[in-house]
Amino acid sequence: MGVKSLAKSHKKFKESYGKKYVDLFKELVQNGQAPKSLFIGCSDSRVVPNLITNTDPGEIFVTRNIGNFIPPYNPKIKSCATAAVIEYALMHLQVENIIVCGHTYCGACEALFHEIPNNEDQSNLRKWMSYGEAAKEQAEALIGPANHKKLLRATEKFNVIEQLTHLLTYPAVKHKVHSGELHVMGWFYDIETGNLDYFNPIEYRFLPLEHMQDAIGK
Repeated sequence: MGVKSLAKSHKKFKESYGKKYVDLFKELVQNGQAPKSLFIGCSDSRVVPNLITNTDPGEIFVTRNIGNFIPPYNPKIKSCATAAVIEYALMHLQVENIIVCGHTYCGACEALFHEIPNNEDQSNLRKWMSYGEAAKEQAEALIGPANHKKLLRATEKFNVIEQLTHLLTYPAVKHKVHSGELHVMGWFYDIETGNLDYFNPIEYRFLPLEHMQDAIGK
């Protein structure tokens, strides 16, 4: 969608969506935001957090990046946007849940199987992709190269698990998980069907999200 189309869409937003939620927006301005969950997802344009969770403005705090990667905690790195979001969500918004959401047909996971040119045009992308290498290696060990579609699905799911491991390296995350103040979970979204699965660490597999809802009674 081009810029002109986006401008027209904004007009439609003010005429319909904006009027529908005018009171909610005023309340969010007056009282501030108080989301209970941080959603860490992929930048893929087909994965829209508020859409797939059917949530209103103010209900989830969101950060998105290529591959829904989470760099492991490293105090020596000068800055990292994803790390800053995690710390802000925990220490200032006091979120109670962190969701790491991967998805099918992930371009970042596909890119792990292709060489990215080592030049200045893609230098940041090349470095960023290193955070998904472990998932690729695990998928290759389990599936092998014969069936690329199965290999990609496995990589996408292993990537969610790997990023959860990275997430747990953050001091604030570890402290709040151990104290029971925070729950972390991995989700996997199927673009074609709209289905959501969650990672069950006890069974070490992904199950339909409905199963988790039944288990906790909500």
